[in-house]
Amino acid sequence: MPLVSHSAYQPPRYLFNGHVQTIVPSLWRSVPDVAYERERLELADGDFLDLDWSYATAGPPASGLAVVSHGLEGSSGRAYVRGMVRALNRAGLDALAWNYRSCGGEMNRLLRSYHLGDTADLDLVLRHALATGRYQRAYLTGFSAGGNVTLKYLGEAPGRVPVEVQRAAVFSVPTDLRASSMHIARPQNTVYMRRFLKTLRQKIREKAALLPAEVDLTGLDELRNFPQFDERYTAPMHGFASADAYYAYASSGQYLADIQVPTLVVNAQNDPFLPPSCFPRAVAAASAFVYLETPAAGGHVGFGEGAPDGAYYSERRAVEFLLGPLPA
Repeated sequence: MPLVSHSAYQPPRYLFNGHVQTIVPSLWRSVPDVAYERERLELADGDFLDLDWSYATAGPPASGLAVVSHGLEGSSGRAYVRGMVRALNRAGLDALAWNYRSCGGEMNRLLRSYHLGDTADLDLVLRHALATGRYQRAYLTGFSAGGNVTLKYLGEAPGRVPVEVQRAAVFSVPTDLRASSMHIARPQNTVYMRRFLKTLRQKIREKAALLPAEVDLTGLDELRNFPQFDERYTAPMHGFASADAYYAYASSGQYLADIQVPTLVVNAQNDPFLPPSCFPRAVAAASAFVYLETPAAGGHVGFGEGAPDGAYYSERRAVEFLLGPLPA
């Protein structure tokens, strides 16, 4: 128990497979009706995080806040984040969409950037928001990389999680990073790999311009997949001995059994990024808190319903789980 035995998600006919369900929302969705107020959070290590706030549009001033964590090389401006923020606002929650280091539109100051196991920044953002005194309830949502960070945060040190955190809902989560990094490197996923590497290479070049004595660009353009990029840059820039050491530390799957907050994980069975090990059915079946939903369709950070610009299943499902009764 809590394996969710039935998913209500049904893609529209024009989203006919996992690749289309992934690509169409990413390229053609627009969510213009979200207004952000940006706050720069200065950090003790000399770096900064850019936080984008959006306030409830329904009912009295919100006493609840949802923190939204974006995916790899994403930002608060991505349509899937804005769509979730809009849905949360309409449900009466304030939303805080935070940008990881280097993702808010300006390169961060330090050699380090962000990685998929870095829960310290999420904890900082959450505690900063709660310190305003405005919120008695908090919720966490995340997509892909942000879902991995969220799950790891909830499970690695459950006693650290603030008591205000009521529930969490995450989507398209690579809970096994090593297996997922190999899975996305398959030839049929070349279009995704090229897109990720394009922005990752650009950020390495920007980092080298900022810190020329600390970043070596040799061989950057020859890197063809995540294991190569993570071995060359992500691991050493964040204190890991190797890509495999990074994956072993950062993968959220090993922490799921210790989560003590009701948490929904929605991973589509046709997600082109996720291998079988990213569907933790045994853990969910044994957990009192982790609810695993595995719809047949949805793609990666997809879950479109109807028109590309309309509400998405992930948003509807998140609001339902965060604010409604728990599944029986």
